[in-house]
Amino acid sequence: PVQRSPEERLPTAPEPSGQWSVVKRVLVAGLLFSVLLGFSVLLVYIFRSCGPRPCTTPVCWDLLARYLASGNTSVAPCTDFFSFACGQAKGTDYSFQALAEENKSRLRRILEAPGSWHLGSGEEKAFQFYRSCMDTDAIEAVGAAPLRQVIEELGGWRISGNWTSLDFNRTLRLLMSQYGYFPFFRAYLQPHPTPPYSPVIQIDQPEFDVPLKQEQEQKIYAQIVREYVTYLNQLGTLLGGEPNKVQEHAYLSISITSQLFQFLRPLEQRRAQGKLFRMVTIDQLQEMAPAIDWLSCLQATFTPMPLSPSQLLLVHDLDYLKNMSQLVEEQLSKHRDFLQSHMILGLVRTLSPALDSKFQEARRSLIQKLGELTERPPMPSRPRWMKCVEDTGTFFMPTLAALFVREAFSPSTQSAAMELFTTIKNALISRLRRIPWMDEKTRKETQNRVTQLQVKMGAPEWALEPSLARQEYNDIQLGPSYLQSFLSCVRSLQARIVQSFLQSFPYHRWQVSPWGVNAYYSVPDHVVVFPAGLLQPPFFHPGYPRAVNFGAAGSIMAHELLHIFYQLLLPGGCPACDTRALQGALLCMKHHYETIPLPNGTSFNGSRTFLENAADIGGLAIALQAYSKRLLWHHGETTLPNLDLSPQQLFFRSYAQVDSCHLPPRLVPCQRSTLLLMLKEQLLPETPSPKQPQPSAIEVPTIIFYTYHLGPSFHFTINSSTKVGTPFNEGKTLLPNPSEMSPTFSSLISPQK
Repeated sequence: PVQRSPEERLPTAPEPSGQWSVVKRVLVAGLLFSVLLGFSVLLVYIFRSCGPRPCTTPVCWDLLARYLASGNTSVAPCTDFFSFACGQAKGTDYSFQALAEENKSRLRRILEAPGSWHLGSGEEKAFQFYRSCMDTDAIEAVGAAPLRQVIEELGGWRISGNWTSLDFNRTLRLLMSQYGYFPFFRAYLQPHPTPPYSPVIQIDQPEFDVPLKQEQEQKIYAQIVREYVTYLNQLGTLLGGEPNKVQEHAYLSISITSQLFQFLRPLEQRRAQGKLFRMVTIDQLQEMAPAIDWLSCLQATFTPMPLSPSQLLLVHDLDYLKNMSQLVEEQLSKHRDFLQSHMILGLVRTLSPALDSKFQEARRSLIQKLGELTERPPMPSRPRWMKCVEDTGTFFMPTLAALFVREAFSPSTQSAAMELFTTIKNALISRLRRIPWMDEKTRKETQNRVTQLQVKMGAPEWALEPSLARQEYNDIQLGPSYLQSFLSCVRSLQARIVQSFLQSFPYHRWQVSPWGVNAYYSVPDHVVVFPAGLLQPPFFHPGYPRAVNFGAAGSIMAHELLHIFYQLLLPGGCPACDTRALQGALLCMKHHYETIPLPNGTSFNGSRTFLENAADIGGLAIALQAYSKRLLWHHGETTLPNLDLSPQQLFFRSYAQVDSCHLPPRLVPCQRSTLLLMLKEQLLPETPSPKQPQPSAIEVPTIIFYTYHLGPSFHFTINSSTKVGTPFNEGKTLLPNPSEMSPTFSSLISPQK
């Protein structure tokens, strides 16, 4: 028999049946399906939990209400984003001006809170001043008597028949030092505009109350003069003057004003001639403008600052001062009494807000009529409390600063704002590495400047010290009339300003109040300042979705940060840079903006307005870059409920609330093209046409960032700030439509490869 191996002798398993094989396959397939289904459910859960959730806190509901009130949700954002965001906005609603008014309302609540001050402290004095300002019954009861007393101290005037011919310079000294009024020129103490930025007395052009222009139509000019003479007649009559004498002196006063105005040279003209300012000694100025006793007037105004004939002054328009001096000498030789009346009428005009309702009504009527003649929009009437809050804040700023910050800017809010600023600053540093026209050495220097930048938020350090917040203001005497209290505060404030420049000061001198809404960059101290009043809803809140804070406050922060680099674009500011390419691009953009038509035949200003437009877009690009990077590395993003906007879309909605919703309706067509390129990717994603390639939102365009650096008026001032409360600057934030550009311009704003 054939022998078998041991393996062959082992029993073998029976072959599985076909039915069992099918069951096995079904079980395996079911198991795989269950795993896939569970994994899919898990993925859906993860994605839903990681996606943006609606923010349902009270602050988010309040913000939503603001957006709904200013926008028009019936308009598709991809079709007309401006109308979607700002379709219902009225004037300055929900913009900087509205925020400023909200901050003043908060101060009002603080000042009207019963028993919230410390007896015998500066707080008590501030509250008493506010109450005396609000006591209109007492102001009406005394009428013009306190003002007549002031006029007597100045020597009287011929209008009322009681006039003592005093020395002209004696009256001028009193006006400047005791009443803070400068009828023929302005004198103030500020840092020098060039390094080392030492404090220096500056002599500047006066501020004229009449809206005259160098090339004004004769008909309009005559009407303006007529209205202003009517106003001066009212002032003289209210002070007991004889109508015939009042009218005669009023006409001579407006004649003096008109002649002084003709001596002015526009800033642009002085800049072109290289005569922005000139350093002269008091002695030299005395020889060139001898009608003014410069040494005695300045000594009285800037006490206790030691002054001598060799003291250097910074004079902004020397030719004006020479002509002004000649006019004063002519009036002194012929019409000394008219010159006295001119100065007193100017003082009365300045003090009218502190007088009774008759003076204030005359002032309101003048402003309304002048606005109609010059086609300016009517100014809304302001409640009495707002003026009183402003004056109290001006005279008692250290006291109110501590109270405001304690209520409106908590440590957690400051911490969140500082975190936002750091993120924006890092995005700027990252973008600096991609600037093609900057050489490597300059790039490192600019990065170091950004790194070394100081940032101040909330309020000045010194203003939050309890000893200063409760200082007694011993030099302020309140009463017996509100006008006397007001003038005492004027003198105290002027003395404190002078004293602050004479003392060594370890901190940066803030140019805004803590409740203000103007951010700015200071060149001398290399510091950027964001007051507590700016970092408030609807621009910033720790509880807001991050998209809101980046789009609003973040774009403002980027706006101010970019002012650091203005010197690189000045002539000779960066010898190693590719200046030809940069200046060519700037010139191309400048020409493009000048060709954009505006209503009434106007056009964009080719210099300052254009640079501000580019500045806003540059800040927006940096803020968007910072936010996009934030989205990549941080989860838990939220959005506003019931608005159906993605976080990226909410970013632009927030930016529009800050930068667009305060524009006048006549500029809506221009504003519609403002965000066109940057919104293209976020709001209306589509494949660009081969003929017109679109830049991505993150890379829009580097040339915008370059032009931003110039900033407004950096040639002439030491601070650049985001201004508010000034006449609207036409051309605000306009980014041109690529379809309307020349090929050269379109290539400039394409992404850099």
